[in-house]
Amino acid sequence: MNLDTNHKIPKFDYLILLPIMALAFYIAFIPHLNYPYPVHVDEWVHLARSKAILAAGSTAFVDPFSGQATFDLSSNLEAGFHLFWGIFQSISGIPWLVIFKYFPSIIFIITVLSVYILSQKEGFGWEATLFTCLIPTTIGILGPAFLVPVATGLLFIPLSIFLAFNFRTAWSYVVIFVFTCFLLSTHAPSAIGMVIVLVPYILINLKGKFKHSLGLTLALAIPFLIPFPWILDLLLPTAKALLVPQPLPTYVIFPKIIPTYGYLPILFCLLGTFILALRGRKKDYSLILGLMTILLMLIIFFTLHYGLHIMYERGLMYMLLMASIVAGAGLMWIKKLKPPPLGYTLCLVLVALTLALCIPARQSTSYYHMIDNQDYEAFVWIKDNVSEDYKKAILDPWKATAFTAISEKNVYTRIHKTTESSDRQASEFLRQGCKDTSFLRGNRISIVYTRGVCQNPDLIEVRRDIYLLKEATKGK
Repeated sequence: MNLDTNHKIPKFDYLILLPIMALAFYIAFIPHLNYPYPVHVDEWVHLARSKAILAAGSTAFVDPFSGQATFDLSSNLEAGFHLFWGIFQSISGIPWLVIFKYFPSIIFIITVLSVYILSQKEGFGWEATLFTCLIPTTIGILGPAFLVPVATGLLFIPLSIFLAFNFRTAWSYVVIFVFTCFLLSTHAPSAIGMVIVLVPYILINLKGKFKHSLGLTLALAIPFLIPFPWILDLLLPTAKALLVPQPLPTYVIFPKIIPTYGYLPILFCLLGTFILALRGRKKDYSLILGLMTILLMLIIFFTLHYGLHIMYERGLMYMLLMASIVAGAGLMWIKKLKPPPLGYTLCLVLVALTLALCIPARQSTSYYHMIDNQDYEAFVWIKDNVSEDYKKAILDPWKATAFTAISEKNVYTRIHKTTESSDRQASEFLRQGCKDTSFLRGNRISIVYTRGVCQNPDLIEVRRDIYLLKEATKGK
């Protein structure tokens, strides 16, 4: 079956793109349907650091959680992400909660459109776009429903592939260079992921289009070597890490990705791989090999444990993106089956079945909530009413990350990815009624927030569930 790629965008595509964009918005909005706050702990971290980087007026800022460690460009490789959203919020005036609730969906719509820009040129525009809408979001692998760097980075991959496939001018290399720089400043794994999926195309074009391959190579490589010298400093340690087996994450996510994404989309991806291989153009092979390269990286890490931990976790997003694009070719082939009524009918039935299976699966995905309305109101009250003399708080470590993001106060401890001994100490202190004043003074804690019982004459309840330490070590 020949997939016709030399055609203008049909009016049908414009009509079908609208519901697909609506679907993309809805899929990314599911975790926020009945919850007005950031969902994932990483979102709360990014919110806190975005505020901190603005308050400092510099890319070097004090850790907003501990108030001790200092982050700079070499230790905070997502500084560009924090700076971008900090400046955006400052200029736009859009409340932070609105940004974290609605902008994941807005970014996902742009990602879906970027996939359409790439895939329509290859003959399967809305088909690839439809499967892209179904990229899942989970607590383990993150995804487009969270305002996190990997979700933002996804939209640059199809745009870069589109530029590489269709343009051989200086400005196209400059744009790819800018994309790479932006990704390196916001999320280095996304920059690496973009390089991985473009390397096959560069290698394929060494014969016949050497200058084009050279231009792409320079556009991708120079950002790693010149604009970001701290990235260059990390290259050797990173290369050494590739030679040492790494432990798998406690949640082994690779085998679960097929049922999470959906069996039908995976089948369409397999069919699309076969169809693109038969079509046999350089672009087709490049899409297949880009997907295979990402998949090989994941398999090597999962089976042999060689690779980078972060690329294993975040690489699943890049794999799903490439799989969605390739799956579009499979659906296009079915649509073009003859006679036409058969192809269109079968395509419609399979699309309906795919949506009927995948949308309820996305709706039933479970997400944790770190705080509720009562917590949020208390944290805002602390921000607005507790002076800067009271710097550090102790509270349930589970809620502490959100506490700092909202109140802009330091915390004694917080649960992020692992439970520390300090988390257990904090929980025990609160469970025993906050009685240990020496513990508070010894750790320079002056604020206690608990919805449990607090029996300590050295603590003054200034609002429900909020206590301040008498004669606290104010700023000392």
